[in-house]
Amino acid sequence: MPWDPVQLSDGNVMPSIAYGTWRTGKGQQPVDSLNQAFTAGIRHVDTAQNYRNEPEAGMAIRSCGLPRESIFVTTKWSRLDGLDIATSFKNSLKNLDLTYIDLYLIHGAELCDEDGIEKCWEEMEKIKESGLAKSIGVSNFEVPDLEKVFAMAKHVPVVNQILLHPYVYSQQLSIIELCKEKGIIVEAYSPLIPVTKHPGGPVDKPVGAIAKRLGVSMDQVLLAWAKEKGTVPVTMSQNKKRLDGYISAGSLTLSSQDMKLIDEAAKEGV
Repeated sequence: MPWDPVQLSDGNVMPSIAYGTWRTGKGQQPVDSLNQAFTAGIRHVDTAQNYRNEPEAGMAIRSCGLPRESIFVTTKWSRLDGLDIATSFKNSLKNLDLTYIDLYLIHGAELCDEDGIEKCWEEMEKIKESGLAKSIGVSNFEVPDLEKVFAMAKHVPVVNQILLHPYVYSQQLSIIELCKEKGIIVEAYSPLIPVTKHPGGPVDKPVGAIAKRLGVSMDQVLLAWAKEKGTVPVTMSQNKKRLDGYISAGSLTLSSQDMKLIDEAAKEGV
């Protein structure tokens, strides 16, 4: 398998590439998109309260024909409608129509401003201890936010899901290094931004040259870059050929020189 599963610090195992449902919308579209992702070989679904498509994600999971235990499901507390963590989690279980969630995340530290990060994390730990979420983690947490959790946690977050692509790598490095020190897996969302949002930027030259040399696409090189950085990419496409390419990217190997050229070009910014 090109994308080898990763071991989480709590002993659970997570697929190392995820399909994000942020931009798939509602209705039949996310159901069809996820089923296509499952057909391509992706087994990690990433959704959230405020994506408002948990019911559709659950429908795809239940109807795809795959065993529930073979699909890793992540959702997030987004303080949607001002609801607290415990209530939101129950609603997510109901929306997904699942008996458990594999990974439950706090969608952002700012959501805890009302109660405090420490209180929020206590609520997350109760959910883990209930067994209804196998693992718990965070998203968009910066170093000071993580340190507040570390100071009181019985269960350290297994994941921190952050924006990560070459153009923001240097800004995110302190978070990445702290997570590595604490055994926290970094999930990289929007890893393809250099080609989807900033085509023609400085990173295009090295990424394009590497893609040409390896006979692959630029987005495959960016996914390989994210993997080489030790992160789990969260991405999406509604194009079957691209999804197949995403799976193939797990088998790519970038040299240290390749990585250096991409990182150096990214420092020029966009």
